[in-house]
Amino acid sequence: MTQPTTTTAPLRLGSRGSKLARWQAEWVAKQLSDAGVAVQIVEVRTAGDVRQVGPIETIGMVGVFTKAIQEALLDERIDFAVHSLKDLPTTPVPGLEVVATPPRAPLADALIAHHAASLAELPAGALVGTGSYRRRAQLLNARPDLQVGDLRGNVETRLAKLDAGDYDAILLAEAGLHRLGLSDRIACRLSPAEMLPAPGQGALGIECRAADTATQTVLTPLNDPITHLAVLAERSALARLEGGCLAALGAWARLEGAALCLTVGVFREDGQRRLDAQSAAECATPAQAVALGRAVAEDLLAQGAADLLRAR
Repeated sequence: MTQPTTTTAPLRLGSRGSKLARWQAEWVAKQLSDAGVAVQIVEVRTAGDVRQVGPIETIGMVGVFTKAIQEALLDERIDFAVHSLKDLPTTPVPGLEVVATPPRAPLADALIAHHAASLAELPAGALVGTGSYRRRAQLLNARPDLQVGDLRGNVETRLAKLDAGDYDAILLAEAGLHRLGLSDRIACRLSPAEMLPAPGQGALGIECRAADTATQTVLTPLNDPITHLAVLAERSALARLEGGCLAALGAWARLEGAALCLTVGVFREDGQRRLDAQSAAECATPAQAVALGRAVAEDLLAQGAADLLRAR
């Protein structure tokens, strides 16, 4: 942001209470503060924060990490929110709009292990912890000899379970470890060729009320155009496939020369089957990025992706 502004009352920023969510909120608040915008961070507890035991799908709702925050926005208890885009459902919420996507952090998945420096070095039968169907499916696709155990909780809780010997290794997003200063815990960064990330992984979405044009004007300078187009393509594919945030589905959009290239994979949860599709197009506008995502999704649907997603 280059043009300082002056606001009177602080803008209320809704955030989950985890260290990672607070880091994200405080980073956004700092960008705004540097531009002369006062921000007050308001903690909002979500269903995903309250229930941290057992598989996440047992909570039985879409947007377990975002719904309560969006309700606070609609009720005007907060003025805007910062989400991890991989947790934000693609179905629009009437009255709300994602108005900015800041520059993306590293989007890879990371292996954390005490006695292995790569997936290949994990011993046969090793127990790997993850709460993600996408990671589970790709892990078993690459190493069907491994065991996969459910893992919930914030980053610190998951690392503590590994350190306590509950697992031989765990999988986490590199972005969260990087933001928390825990990159030294990473044994191996898994490239998208090894493990496709979740749609929107590593990216933040800043959301506010659609009618609040004053707040939108303050927030839109935080938008990074390249990140915005990439996550639009990824999330458009996810929406067309109707996979939802918990689907065993990965997507990776990146700029290659003048073209935006998108790779999407759909997996059976046990790793025994996967479908892949890729396309590229010049995407100078959001509509073109959305069209790219839909085109790749249509390719996957023609291959039978709907049945594969329903198989879970």
